[in-house]
Amino acid sequence: MRRMLAAAAGALLAVTASVLAAPPSTAQGATPDRAAEAATGFHVADGRLLDANGRDFVMRGVNHAHTWYPTRTTQALKDIKALGANAVRVVLSTGDRWTRNDATDVASIVAQCKQNRLVCVLEAHDTTGYGEQSGAVSLDRAVDYWVSVKGAVEGEEEYVVLNLGNEPHGNSGYSAWTSDTKGAIARMRSAGFDHTLMMDAPNWGQDWSFTMRDNAESVFAADPDRNTVFSIHMYGVFDTATEVQDYLNRFTARKLPLVVGEFGDFHSDGDPDENAIMATARQLGIGYLGWSWSGNGGGVEYLDMATGFDASQLTPWGRRIFTGTDGIQQTAREASVFSGGGTDTQAPTAPGAPTAAEVTATGVRLSWAPATDNVGVAGYDVVRLDGTQETRVATGTSTGATVTGLSPSTAYSFAVYARDAAGNRSARSGAVQVTTAGGSTSGSCAVAYRLSDWGSTFNADVTIRNTGTTAVKGWQLDFAFPGAQKVNSAWNAKVVQQDTRVRATHESWTETIPAGGSVSFGFNGSSTGTNGIPAAFTLNGASCTKS
Repeated sequence: MRRMLAAAAGALLAVTASVLAAPPSTAQGATPDRAAEAATGFHVADGRLLDANGRDFVMRGVNHAHTWYPTRTTQALKDIKALGANAVRVVLSTGDRWTRNDATDVASIVAQCKQNRLVCVLEAHDTTGYGEQSGAVSLDRAVDYWVSVKGAVEGEEEYVVLNLGNEPHGNSGYSAWTSDTKGAIARMRSAGFDHTLMMDAPNWGQDWSFTMRDNAESVFAADPDRNTVFSIHMYGVFDTATEVQDYLNRFTARKLPLVVGEFGDFHSDGDPDENAIMATARQLGIGYLGWSWSGNGGGVEYLDMATGFDASQLTPWGRRIFTGTDGIQQTAREASVFSGGGTDTQAPTAPGAPTAAEVTATGVRLSWAPATDNVGVAGYDVVRLDGTQETRVATGTSTGATVTGLSPSTAYSFAVYARDAAGNRSARSGAVQVTTAGGSTSGSCAVAYRLSDWGSTFNADVTIRNTGTTAVKGWQLDFAFPGAQKVNSAWNAKVVQQDTRVRATHESWTETIPAGGSVSFGFNGSSTGTNGIPAAFTLNGASCTKS
């Protein structure tokens, strides 16, 4: 993703990694003996990525930006696993652009991935946009880094895939991608790395020039181990189902290994078709790793899957990729190196029936007694019951969860399931009945929008007043511009825009709107036409009056 950090730990960029890999063929000049010797861990055969047990493995997971958020990694890996992922892509730095992740740090990450039964895809991020981005380093420099931390990954071929460099060419000099990639692979094999290697596309990962697509065969054949997979990033270049399907099918038709290394549900360079990406990946057996768990900045905050690294507060994008159609929970299967090929078939015991506390008009806090398991409980799923229907409303690793988005003065029933790392699910717990507090589903907020219009530029000062009887903790204000207006910068809120639609979400210091109180934020924008005031506002999905 073409986005730089905004501050020391700012905007996240990365790549995801997944699944297919292509088989060697003597027509490509393969050396089967060398490939067989190297196949001690993940390896490519007949166009598929196989694990060390020879079982087919399709990655389903997300990215975590460890190099910018190292203190978040331990909990992030637990939460990502509890949500059903079988792999995680971990962002590292060579030390050329950000703080270097040394061998001790890398070894710790690998150990934590294994502890959480996640396949660990490690990537060096400092190559992002080489040839165009100031400070970016070459793939050759990335190989230097991998050699320097070799001790941390050697012997871990069953659990680790090495993504040599993130988006190793921008939109300048990308024709060198083929020779640079071949050279990097050759150096890695000469240095004794037997891991599956993952190689990103040029053009900031999106390969609009088709450089990777048209040269992948020769790059694959240049790997003496025939153990290279290719990674495409899908953002604005892939905004239609036709483009997605054409690109992915061209690789699989030639039995070339391909992964959707990175994608989101929206991006500033266009609106990727995430539904087509996920559906086509399922149909073709291609893996994907979405971008990204949490911590995005620099105007791409909408790519966060969890708000503030909190697994109980998944964003719409987080819910889409984890629980939606063709999502992680529907399609992920744990690597057999962790489950012994499926030998753990014992489900956890049922958790205790949940109890309710902190009941408001729109939410409730639930807690329950833990389940037990012969191997270990990996996570819990909270479901809302409606007759024979169940709807998952929260998931996490702890024995408590906050359920939000409820309607006032409404009766609800909730229960809990436990899951182990092998995917076995417990019996359902007993249920708890909850009736939310009274209140109004709409009309409990008022918005004042003050416009300072200077023609081609403008400022907007927005005040949200809570006219209800309970505090609002955590808010999202949606509205649409009436003309060709564009947000440039904002204060006291995170503001993102798609076409004319605008979404503002709270900062930590503006998170709570007390009953009868208000919060304010503002933004600066530009316009190619007449500026105007939005016609309507919704706060957390409820309509507000204009004041």
